[in-house]
Amino acid sequence: MKTLGNILWFIFTGLVAWASWAVAGILLCITLIGIPFGIQCFKMAGLVVWPFGRRVDSNFAAHPIANILWILLFGWEMAVGFVISGLLWSITIIGIPFGKQCFKLAQLSFFPFGAQIQ
Repeated sequence: MKTLGNILWFIFTGLVAWASWAVAGILLCITLIGIPFGIQCFKMAGLVVWPFGRRVDSNFAAHPIANILWILLFGWEMAVGFVISGLLWSITIIGIPFGKQCFKLAQLSFFPFGAQIQ
């Protein structure tokens, strides 16, 4: 299921989402102040390509100031978008696994600093 889920995810969502995160990471890394945020975008790009079979362990306390800045600037919009996508995917039984991946991505998009992807 993990391989099939990752292939379907990549076709329908992963490629476009990965390209968006990669471009955002590159643009943020151009500026000196944006480098830490760009690195978090690359972390999201790595997860959004193949999310099935991977786990996110958030640790807000590792970098609370950076996470608060992230939430205020980018995080809450992305988290809401992933939650809405997850709810839409979860309407059908076939879409529930994809909805779960959206909720995982919402967690990472809200608190990326200090999060570990395994």
